Amino acid sequence: MGEAALWGFIAASSLLVGAGIAFRFNLSARVVGLVMAFGIGTLISSVSFELVVPALQEVEVGEVALGLLVGSLVFFVGDLLIDRIGGHGRKNPEGSEGGSGTGIVLGTVLDGIPESAVLGIAIAAGEGVSAALVAAIWISNLPESLGSSVALLKSGMDKGKVLMMWVAIVGVSALSSALGYLIVDKSGTLTGALVSAFAAGALLTMIADEMAPEAFKKSGKLTGVVVTFGFILAVGLTGLDM
Repeated sequence: MGEAALWGFIAASSLLVGAGIAFRFNLSARVVGLVMAFGIGTLISSVSFELVVPALQEVEVGEVALGLLVGSLVFFVGDLLIDRIGGHGRKNPEGSEGGSGTGIVLGTVLDGIPESAVLGIAIAAGEGVSAALVAAIWISNLPESLGSSVALLKSGMDKGKVLMMWVAIVGVSALSSALGYLIVDKSGTLTGALVSAFAAGALLTMIADEMAPEAFKKSGKLTGVVVTFGFILAVGLTGLDM
């Protein structure tokens, strides 16, 4: 369990890096959009090869499909509720004038839980840590931290409080990874496969609803090319894991 928590912490540590960048530099929206596009590519690859394919090897197609659907709906409903309390601007690199600190924090936690949990699931299932999945999560967290930090600073929150917020969220991510480990350790591989499918559905919905529109808005037509580069990198890392 300790190993799972450690990897959850490492994967989420880019949230602190993104905050540090936001504190020191004024990056253009286009640059942050391109980073987000690259993260989309890595996540899509990891969802496909690290979550869905292994799940299909353990359970029936219908069960995987149900897990994907439930994960998607749960994320959709949770995200909708969080948007209503001000979390809608957390991935906007220009900040969100209407966003609230509470909404941004809860939204970021919602995004990070399925990402982190699958790391613990993989370790408990005896598959080891996937370099592709860790890289995908690490990269995808950067633009979210950048955008959210900008939004929070614009809302009047001081840098110290913003930094402590990210430290707390990284801690939650580590706990989520540990929880993913415990779920599979106590329930078996079958449950792990279903939870992986659930997480995959949540991540796909996050990509389509939040990351992809924001990335295209900021980086335009180049988004598709950079997404593909990210996908290629994650495929290469997946090959190294095999």
